[in-house]
Amino acid sequence: MPQSPIRKLVPFAEEATKNGKTIYYLNIGQPDIKTPQIALDAVKVHSLEVLAYTRSEGSEEYRKKIANYYSNKDIDVNHEDIIVTTGGSEALLFAFGSIMDVDDEIIIPEPFYANYNGFSTSSGIQVVPVISKIEDNFALPAIEEFEKLITPKTKAILICNPGNPTGYLYSKEEIKKLAAIVKKHDLFLIADEVYREFTYDGNTHYSIMQEEGLEEHAIMIDSVSKRYSMCGARIGCLVSKNKAVIQTALKFAQARLSPPTLAQIASEAALNTPQSYFDDVIEEYVERRNILIEELQKIEGVQVATPKGAFYCIAQLPVKNSDAFAQWLLENFDVDGETVMVAPAGGFYSTPGVGLNQIRIAYVLKKESLIKAVHIIKEALKVYKD
Repeated sequence: MPQSPIRKLVPFAEEATKNGKTIYYLNIGQPDIKTPQIALDAVKVHSLEVLAYTRSEGSEEYRKKIANYYSNKDIDVNHEDIIVTTGGSEALLFAFGSIMDVDDEIIIPEPFYANYNGFSTSSGIQVVPVISKIEDNFALPAIEEFEKLITPKTKAILICNPGNPTGYLYSKEEIKKLAAIVKKHDLFLIADEVYREFTYDGNTHYSIMQEEGLEEHAIMIDSVSKRYSMCGARIGCLVSKNKAVIQTALKFAQARLSPPTLAQIASEAALNTPQSYFDDVIEEYVERRNILIEELQKIEGVQVATPKGAFYCIAQLPVKNSDAFAQWLLENFDVDGETVMVAPAGGFYSTPGVGLNQIRIAYVLKKESLIKAVHIIKEALKVYKD
């Protein structure tokens, strides 16, 4: 199993904290936005006397409310197309296990969410990367690049939209191109859409579930973690109109019995969160993004892609190895007792040697903290030696 580039530096951060340093955590997508009170209250006031199992696919009431949520997003599914999972992570594992056997292949534009590597490894399948480039703002690679990689073992293409770690938002036209290729080669298209709400600059999200003619090919992954700042709830879902996929995924769900009951109660209540909550959150993230990009662009030798969604960006640094740089920041550098924790981006690629001079930054801190954090990176680069 590969180490997580997001979490592997935690021991160095803990040691730095013991030594009295203040750390700005830019390494992990844990929003500092308050969880909707309606979700927290639902757990506090529940009337359960026995904390029992729910159905393996999640409670019917919750799944019907999820389907209604999707209906408001112009996504036409019913509750029988939904399996509630223990986070989006389990939904991905169920999807991989349901449509692929050992040594099958999945094509993923990289850089991609680092745990896709881990999920693939634990499922015994092979990631086949197609590289998107920072120079192109991580746009979808040419369809010809995908077709070159398709073999008899290829079973699916996986995208994250909007993207972690790049913040790239796939356009409707790009989704249609992917739809055409999966239909042509009879593949599945898996879309990790957990950041659906977070789109900027007037751009809108287009789901693979909105694409007509893709019903037998589309598998959507979703989660409450980022949408409602409920990462610890560990509630997600797998959505597909392909009945065989749902029936197979249900076997995996039955094997782990059921998703957590209290977390479903909180997640069901969160569906009543008013739009004003998201309006405020998006406004905050846009301001954070703008400040972060503006400050990074001031640093000589740094190249950064501008995110269109989610709350991450990839920055290319004038260093040879960002793993070593990230560890050095925690062990050997500070500005007035303060330092920064970043995620080395090499772990977001599966192509060896690619992305070694890049870092992923999660702009989940207050604007003042982001300015300080980028200042620390700027000062560190002045003295760092590979």
